[in-house]
Amino acid sequence: MILSLAVLAGLAGSVACQKKAAESPAAEAQKIVTEFEGTVRAGLGRYLYLSTASGFDLVLPGFDAATVVGKTIKVKGNLLTDHPPVFLVDSAETGPGQTIYTRSQEFQEEDFVEMKVREAVPALTITGLNKPEEWEGKGQGKVYGQLQKGDVNAIVLSDDKGKEIARIIVDSISTYSNYYIQKLRLFDEFWFTLKIKDSVERRERTKTKAIFHADVVGAGLY
Repeated sequence: MILSLAVLAGLAGSVACQKKAAESPAAEAQKIVTEFEGTVRAGLGRYLYLSTASGFDLVLPGFDAATVVGKTIKVKGNLLTDHPPVFLVDSAETGPGQTIYTRSQEFQEEDFVEMKVREAVPALTITGLNKPEEWEGKGQGKVYGQLQKGDVNAIVLSDDKGKEIARIIVDSISTYSNYYIQKLRLFDEFWFTLKIKDSVERRERTKTKAIFHADVVGAGLY
């Protein structure tokens, strides 16, 4: 890795203080080009994770990152200071002269959710099945729980003693969220950012403990 971790950490820490630069030759000159090499630990859609690039989400527009999971690759690109922690990959290779990707598209936000946006979403306090005021009308919210996959995916919410309080029916999970769930596979529980949808009928809530439907638009340790 060409840049030292100290330099990268300093760059990431200064992002919040930087103003958005116009796309000009001067702005291009400010982009720091570097490279990472390592084994792909997680990959889905355009998102790729290397343990040697801890703290960064490597983005390869137009590429299927799932095809290189478990392989050792070298990537070159630059950190997008306007969209931390995105590292936009310009090229990737699996060995000398074995180029598997050359970027031909610019970065588009699509399903990517900025860290500051996720942090601004309020956490839901769910204390029971029959208190719809705790989620109805909220629009968005965060919950800490465990994803349970099956015919119907659900997020299980538990109390401090591990007893299930309620569950949320997951209608969809964004690619970016699924990518993060791959990264967090060693953790049983973490935070989910939700787009809150319809409530489950009261009688069904009592029977299944499912309280509402939601789309998962973000996942992380905080």
